[in-house]
Amino acid sequence: MSSLTPHAPQRHAPKHRGQEDSSVGELLSTVTSDVQQLLHQEAELAKAEIREEATKAGKAAGMFGGAGFAGYMVAVFLTLAAMFALANVMDPGWAALIVTAIWAVIGLVLYRRGRAQMRTVSPKPEQTMQTLKEDMQWARHPTR
Repeated sequence: MSSLTPHAPQRHAPKHRGQEDSSVGELLSTVTSDVQQLLHQEAELAKAEIREEATKAGKAAGMFGGAGFAGYMVAVFLTLAAMFALANVMDPGWAALIVTAIWAVIGLVLYRRGRAQMRTVSPKPEQTMQTLKEDMQWARHPTR
């Protein structure tokens, strides 16, 4: 017989009487088991996705760290270049002091801006706290 010839439709074997008369409790048990298995599989998938994304984020953080170090080195060498340039027109000690003072001013400005920014940060999640309170009120009185 050729593989191109259509096969006759297969008939399923008749079910046993016990299979047809499954109780509601057995059906609910089966559905519950299936839902639990599905939720478990979804949780495992979520864990795998989170691990994959965390790995990518870790690599990106390492690259940001390298970029930060490179930026730091640029600042160091620009500072030295400025100091040596000023040393051509004045005493090297004064040139170093001027460059140091410039960095001190930059540091002070950044500190003050950071402190002002930090004062606006709230340590507790206000919006989440409010929605949780609303949810608890609704749970106590769902008909209101």
